[in-house]
Order: sequence, then C-alpha cells, then structure tokens
Amino acid sequence: MYFDITDLKLCVNVANAGSITQGAKLTYITLQSASERIRGLENELNIVIFIRSVKGVSLSNAGHVFIEHAKTVLQQIELMQDELRQYSQHLRGHINILCNTSAQMEFLPARISAYLRQHPIMSVSVKEMPSANIVTAIKNKIADIGIIADSTDLTGLDIQPFSSDELVVFAHKDSFWASQKSVPFSDIIDAEFVGLIEDNPLQKHIDNNAKQQGKRLNYRVRMPTLDAVMQGVNDGIGIAIIPKQAAQRSQLSTTKIVQLTEDWACRKLVICARDFSQLPDYTNEFIHFLINWSSES
Repeated sequence: MYFDITDLKLCVNVANAGSITQGAKLTYITLQSASERIRGLENELNIVIFIRSVKGVSLSNAGHVFIEHAKTVLQQIELMQDELRQYSQHLRGHINILCNTSAQMEFLPARISAYLRQHPIMSVSVKEMPSANIVTAIKNKIADIGIIADSTDLTGLDIQPFSSDELVVFAHKDSFWASQKSVPFSDIIDAEFVGLIEDNPLQKHIDNNAKQQGKRLNYRVRMPTLDAVMQGVNDGIGIAIIPKQAAQRSQLSTTKIVQLTEDWACRKLVICARDFSQLPDYTNEFIHFLINWSSES
C-alpha cells in the first residue's frame, strides 16, 4: 500500500470543500492531478472514498473512516515538524501540552513563564480543548501530556495531582444571591448569566450540568475570556460560574463570591499521560516544575 502526504492533504481538502476542484486548489495541484491521485488511491485501497454527483462529492462510509485517520496522520506530522523546527533553532526540546479552560487561563501562564525564564533553550506550546478530547488524544498518541479535570474518565492513564479548580458563583454585590455563603445550582439555574462563548470547554461543562436538570441557562451575553465575563458581572449584567482562582484574582468591592454546593463544582486538576516513565527527561522535569511551582518562588 502506497500513498503520500499530498494524497492525505488532498482528500481532507476535498472532503472539507465538497468538491474535487476546490480541493485541488487548496492543495495547490491541478484538477487532473487531483483526480488521478484520488482514483489511484481508491484503486490501491480497493474502496470508494468519494461519492461523485452533479452537486459535488460526499464521503462514503469507508471515506469517513479514511478521512479521520488522514487527519490524525497529518496532525502527527505537523507536531513532528513543529518539534524538529525547535531543534533547528538550537532549542534542546519542545513540549506540547493540552489543557482545559481553567488550566489555560488561570494556572499555566505564570508557571510556563517562570519555567521558560529558567530554561532558555526550551519552548512550549499550549492548546486548549475539552478534558474528554484530551484523554482521547493522549490515548491515541496524538499528544503526550494534558491537564484535565479529575471528573473525566481517566481509565488507562498515568496521572499526577496538579491543583484544585473549584467552580464558584461570581455575583454583583446587589445581586439576590450576594448575601449567601453557598447556593445549590438549582437555585440559580433560572438566573440571567454572563458566560463564555458557546464552544468553550468550561462553558460546555456548566451547560451540560444544566441539561441534566432539564434546563437551559439564560445568557444575557457570552464573552471570549474570563476577564470579560467578570467585567460583565462587575457591571451588573448577570451572574457567572467561574473558577474560584479567577474570581479571587479579580474580585472588587462590587462583587461577591458564592460557593456552589454541587460535587461537580469541587474539581481537581490532574496532569495525565500514557506513561510518565516513557516521556523524555525534559518533559518530566517540566511536569515536576509545574506541580511544585509557587508564586513566591
């Protein structure tokens, strides 16, 4: 069986565009070459990848499977090129880390900055995604390490504790709930909320817990960052559910922090990998630094 990177890129581009002509343009090859490559690939694999019609092309059942594998291979190649590029720039090592919203916004920035100041020949890439997707990426060997909530199914992974990540209600001082020390989610579920954008992993986690109670949260506004969400609360637009660390960092005299009583709000963050002993020494040194870092150090 033989096919090259161009074949994979072409098929992904054609699948995304729904057209061999557009896929060829996105791959920077001619239409004739694209058609020949796809036909040769289908003959080689003895499957039909694309179903042709006057409206364009669509994926066959086998095509869906092929495209998913092609995307994984291309992502792995991109990661390899990225890491090797670091060596060509005389860096000793490059670390890719996947993380959830809280880790990306609240826990990693200061730690990574401190690490890089102490390790000038290293570089780090951080990508945010939902905890469940991180687990899948690590198990499928698309990524090596991730920081996720311990509420995620961690079966089969090596884990180390990282930090607490409690979710709290952030409310304006004039809010109905501001005088309370704690509140069940069911009491605030019909309130007006300030939230993060719809595809944000943290917001999905909160929304899913609302759906389990047969509810849909009422968002007056959705913002791209936690800082923007907290500003909306400070301006009296609504309440928000955010990480406690973020709330404490930005709390003003006009806002109050109220504890959520639900177990799902009392999260812990963990660092996970397939097997820490199989990681490069510099990656384990980085993990040790993250876990033991202190803002006073």
